[in-house]
Amino acid sequence: MIEKSRSLSVDCIAYDLEDSVSIGKKTEARTLIRRLLDQPRAKSIKEYAVRINSVDSGFALNDLTAVLQAPSLDTIVIPKVNSASDIHFVADVIRHTLSTGSRIESSEGADFRPLHLLALIESAKALSDLPAICKASPYMSGLIFGGEDFALDLSLTRTPAMAEMAYARSAITTACRAYGLPSAIDLVCTSYQGDEGQQKLKEECLGGKGFGFNGKQCIHPSQVEMAQKFFAPSEKEMDWAARIVVAADKAERQGRGAWTLDGQMIDKPVMGKARSIVSKAQACEMDISTSLEKWKDQEPE
Repeated sequence: MIEKSRSLSVDCIAYDLEDSVSIGKKTEARTLIRRLLDQPRAKSIKEYAVRINSVDSGFALNDLTAVLQAPSLDTIVIPKVNSASDIHFVADVIRHTLSTGSRIESSEGADFRPLHLLALIESAKALSDLPAICKASPYMSGLIFGGEDFALDLSLTRTPAMAEMAYARSAITTACRAYGLPSAIDLVCTSYQGDEGQQKLKEECLGGKGFGFNGKQCIHPSQVEMAQKFFAPSEKEMDWAARIVVAADKAERQGRGAWTLDGQMIDKPVMGKARSIVSKAQACEMDISTSLEKWKDQEPE
């Protein structure tokens, strides 16, 4: 199973040392993951991550010691982060480990890849300490919403519409934007089988995108394609953005700060959103150039 994962085409693959590994299998799991991360990088996987055990579990130090100097490691996912002190612990171990021995470079001589930290937000305490968590370390690159543990912590009654999660989801994406963290990853969709599971996943992806998340955790390979589809710009969004960007460039040359398109006022925030969609499409390796060419004659009204 772990070797088969190298054939996936994903933005980030996370190997788990926490909940999916029993206490008696932790050492074996560390060895297997380290062995995999010592191999040359698979070209279809952009980012390699490891979810360690929580800092208060007593296993985190051994997890970090096992994987930190692996050449393919990009990111450490820290579960059950309750305060900035959890981030400080991991960051201190990283600094100590990397100061006493360099990470082994790949056989292809790739440049050194800086490590990143993703914090799983899974409790009321974590939600109340988001500013400190986001600012805890320069290694921090994002937050992940752990919806199941969060619901357990607050004794929430889960509903299909997930209204009970709205505050937490909004708080997490807001904190990411406020503190310049690029990754805001939404909760897992536990349904993945059959048409009903795919419909649920679609609804969650669209809902998460609406809250400002830019990615979603997947627990099965069958979820990946849909998550990528709905978190990437749609063709309609790319066309809208292309029209705005083309017209905005012309308006700027004309010295116009605000103008209209299809009867709607276009000002700086709208232009910023359009440019953001263009950038995201490029990052997703989508053909935004076709939309820009299609609307090259668009004029500001």
